[in-house]
Amino acid sequence: MTTSTRDDAPTTSRDRRARSRRTLIVSSSVLAIASLLSLFVGVVNVAPWSIFEADTDAYRALVIARIPRLIALLLAGSSLAVAGVIMQQVTRNRFVSPTTAGTVESAVLGIVLATMWFPANSLLVRMLVAIATSLLGTFVFIRILRRIRIVDIIVVPLLGLMFAAVVSAITVFLAYRYDLLQLVDTWTTGSFSRVLRGRYEPLYAVLIGGVVAYVFAARFTVVGMGENFAVNLGINYHFVLNLGLVIASVNTAVVVVVVGAIPFLGLIVPNVISMWAGDNLQRTLPLTALAGAGFVLVCDVLGRVVRRPYEIPTGTIAGIVGAVVFIALILRARTDRT
Repeated sequence: MTTSTRDDAPTTSRDRRARSRRTLIVSSSVLAIASLLSLFVGVVNVAPWSIFEADTDAYRALVIARIPRLIALLLAGSSLAVAGVIMQQVTRNRFVSPTTAGTVESAVLGIVLATMWFPANSLLVRMLVAIATSLLGTFVFIRILRRIRIVDIIVVPLLGLMFAAVVSAITVFLAYRYDLLQLVDTWTTGSFSRVLRGRYEPLYAVLIGGVVAYVFAARFTVVGMGENFAVNLGINYHFVLNLGLVIASVNTAVVVVVVGAIPFLGLIVPNVISMWAGDNLQRTLPLTALAGAGFVLVCDVLGRVVRRPYEIPTGTIAGIVGAVVFIALILRARTDRT
């Protein structure tokens, strides 16, 4: 594992707290505006006053589809952002995330295996198998990192993408063999158009991971400073490291099972928040969760209005934006090293 190249020493603690407050205000404002748009904008526009008109089509659309979709967006966005920042902190690398560590692809492999082994399975069975495979894939990737001496931090995401490609190849082979290719496309492209009341509730499980992550936020920060430093402060380094990876893997698997993969979210949002507000997770974790939720909301609203009445999947919009920001982050890291 390699250390981050970011150096925010010139920024004082007071400056970071001020930036955190400003980021909180901006994130909350964007989140509020995007939430309102998410409720009332879509293929069929819904008037705000329809909330008070029960037994109408607009009211039923809000209760059955729009409100559950908004909740799913908030939970998915915040949980993936939290998963990303935890992975980056405990591995001490800014380019490690569920997208670049094979976690997402391992979760999709688990869904395919669950569909093969238990054809009449429930969503819970798929979720449990996906959690197991995402955990396995993440820990295999971390094991690879520990056995390879890597000097350049940019090599890490490239290695992760290669590992993810191998896992994806296995998934596609199994899906092709058992005629599941169309379903694989559903799980690899995050979309909230299928979210209805009664179909998104498993996402509430990520709240547990969020609470645990906040409780251990200070320990994750210490672990991010290195094993020797953490041990000297009395922190059980390996326990905290593994706990962080478990939280990230479980959150990722739950989101992938319910709504599909949302690429680059766990990579770009934590990096942007960290550059602006610092690396103290106890302070920045809520900001990261808010920013992740806001990012997904904005992508979802854009997907609804860009080609109305058609809808572009949220994962597609997030992938385009995320790829551009990812390249910018790599170029920035290269500039910092020179």
